[in-house]
Amino acid sequence: MSLLDAPIWHDPGTWIVLGVSLLSLVVALVMYQVIRRVLRAPPPPETPAPKND
Repeated sequence: MSLLDAPIWHDPGTWIVLGVSLLSLVVALVMYQVIRRVLRAPPPPETPAPKND
């Protein structure tokens, strides 16, 4: 009996857990890229504060 013939691969719960884990990894990679892009972006130009007289 090889590992590919094991009964665990025929259980739907196994595929759900693997799918959720893969989805979590993809979301983490996307979040990492977005945060990195935001932190590397140049700061917005400074605007003078309006004076309240």
